[in-house]
Amino acid sequence: MVGMISKSAIRFFAGLCLLVLTLAPVTALAQATKTGPSGYPIPRFVSLKSDKVNVRVGPSREHDVAWTYVIAGLPVEIVQEFDNWRRIRDWEGKEGWVFHTLLSGRRTALVTPWEKSSRTPLRQRSKSDAVIVAELEPLVLATIKECAGGWCRIQGEKFDGWLDQTRLFGVYPDEQVE
Repeated sequence: MVGMISKSAIRFFAGLCLLVLTLAPVTALAQATKTGPSGYPIPRFVSLKSDKVNVRVGPSREHDVAWTYVIAGLPVEIVQEFDNWRRIRDWEGKEGWVFHTLLSGRRTALVTPWEKSSRTPLRQRSKSDAVIVAELEPLVLATIKECAGGWCRIQGEKFDGWLDQTRLFGVYPDEQVE
């Protein structure tokens, strides 16, 4: 009979779904604590070391250059490692391969790169009712000095203060940075 599914097939499929749902949290935990060949955790945030960084379609110099970054210090997320190559993801979600020496462990962040015009208040202390010392535009590049309790102290050429951690690309939610 075409189009009919047996009861045993339905039970098998239901059992398989239950197994997948049961293992899903374990898989997520394993991914969060994964380390790459470098010995560092994956994923993790780093920044671009140079003001000219070629991003390639694969992990070798033989692969074509997909695009080039021209601003040093931009935060990127390492999502995979292969030998001395790092697969990175930027704030737009674009991914490609970069040679490891072009990356720095210096922590930086972009302020609300997903927004077009809304300003983000920079506060004197790590409290939502603290005095506002500046209002930052989207895509402002900052150095992360520390993060704790959902707030990050960031610095730039003409600003220094605390920002709600969820307003930054370059740090994970509730990540602690010292």
